[in-house]
Amino acid sequence: MSRGTGQAGAAGLLVVVAVAFAAALGAQVVRLGAHAVAAARAQTAADAAALAAADTLALGRGADAARATAIATARENGARLEPGECDCTGRFVTVTRTVTKRPVAGVVAHARAEAAAEIRPILGR
Repeated sequence: MSRGTGQAGAAGLLVVVAVAFAAALGAQVVRLGAHAVAAARAQTAADAAALAAADTLALGRGADAARATAIATARENGARLEPGECDCTGRFVTVTRTVTKRPVAGVVAHARAEAAAEIRPILGR
């Protein structure tokens, strides 16, 4: 009888190891997903802020108004944009944004995105 009990104990140990491995794998999948979401949100916020700032500059409202528009647009897209993260001078607008997301307790995802928009004059108008 001791032979059967030893095999049952080994099978139990194997199940415990398999469950621990599955839990560790699941935690990594959650972290990877959180990073993907943070990266997408950062890029969306940067793109939208750059386009909004470029539009404001194209309308002739100036760099300060363009920066304020970029900050407001980033906020609407779930990001916080500091004035120094938006270069609204000249024909190009560059926005750099880092987003931190906490989708699950204990999981923190950071992502950085950069977007640029160019203001081109329309010929023939």
